[in-house]
Amino acid sequence: MTESLLFRGATLEGRETADILVADGRIAEVGTGLSDAGARVIDAAGLIALPGLVDLHTHLREPGYEASETVLTGSRAAAAGGYTAVFAMPNTSPVADTAGVVEQELALGEAAGLVSVQPIGAVTVGQKGERLAEIGAMAASRARVRVFSDDGFCVWDPLIMRRALEYVKAFDGVIAQHAQDPRLTEGAQMNEGTVSAELGLAGWPAMAEESIIARDVLLAEHVGSRLHVCHLSTAGSVDLIRWAKKRGVDVTAEVTPHHLLLTEDLVRGYDARFKVNPPLRRDEDVQAVREGLADGTIDIVATDHAPHPAEAKSCEWQAAANGMVGLESALRVVHAAMVQTGMLGWADVARVMSRTPAQIGRLAGHGRPIAAGEPAELTFYDVAAGSVFERSDLRGRSVNSPYLGRELPGSVRWTVHAGRLTVADGAVNEEVPA
Repeated sequence: MTESLLFRGATLEGRETADILVADGRIAEVGTGLSDAGARVIDAAGLIALPGLVDLHTHLREPGYEASETVLTGSRAAAAGGYTAVFAMPNTSPVADTAGVVEQELALGEAAGLVSVQPIGAVTVGQKGERLAEIGAMAASRARVRVFSDDGFCVWDPLIMRRALEYVKAFDGVIAQHAQDPRLTEGAQMNEGTVSAELGLAGWPAMAEESIIARDVLLAEHVGSRLHVCHLSTAGSVDLIRWAKKRGVDVTAEVTPHHLLLTEDLVRGYDARFKVNPPLRRDEDVQAVREGLADGTIDIVATDHAPHPAEAKSCEWQAAANGMVGLESALRVVHAAMVQTGMLGWADVARVMSRTPAQIGRLAGHGRPIAAGEPAELTFYDVAAGSVFERSDLRGRSVNSPYLGRELPGSVRWTVHAGRLTVADGAVNEEVPA
């Protein structure tokens, strides 16, 4: 048995204030004036209680790239950011394209014990885009994979994409597409536009993303299957998703925290922490994705947490790897970009960072209401806090954060996973049973 926890005076999703009693892995009671003689009492006055955050797009790098991250270190980063579940992308070595690899990842997550680690399976063998991976075997495995992606690579062949959509329809799976036409982005270094021309860097045009989204929503409509668009980043992409939803296409989309806050102007300093794929876009695109998230066109926020060792970022811009770490900072960035601007309330944050990601991934036990009888997956966030984001805020193996030195609001104070404290008063609990 785990210890009982009594959180006093939390504000439930920014609305009413209540006590929350956690016992035996579940929320035992929610109300005012609660008591339990054997419970550990935690003062949660002034803290926002949210359902534990769920990230649909995390790179944990293990197996194969443990110099960047491991399932354990990535789980620490996730817990520190208020996450209780993460979906692990398949670009590992070996690629997660078989039942054996996804079951290995699941077991590593269970051993770490800090968050639920749900593997994502590759769409094609080796993520090479040539033939379908063992989709059915991964779906039937102990990992029970329901999300499939070649993230990092686009499923460019329309026939393979169609077949993948048809295959996953049989078990209510979803294809998560990295929307990037590879021919239109060969050698691309940043967003295509005025800034790329000034800097003399090869541009990544918005239409390279938008053309794939346009094709795939039509394929999904034809097949009648579920499509998810990863890291949407342009105003035109928002318009396409809005159009597809009006047509009744079963499509969902995500935006990253960095695309909600940062713009291409940061590339002027050639600091490779700001090199990412898809690239940072124009201010007009940032405003469009914010509006799309606010009006429900974009369904969720996903981190695209992409750790890299120092040598992959401490080099000239053209040679640097794409990607940013984001698990520890995501909630604080959404607070800055969406809540402080009045575009989302805390109930909306719960929807886009917990409930809907869990629903898209068909992940049971997460994204549930804060109510008696529900699994105890909770995040307690101090909205009144705020500080300069520093390396000491990072709990993973890599430090390639674009927010280092930037003032960010808020702070995750407590995270509860499976009824256990994984973060206690802002510190990751290393004593969680492995």
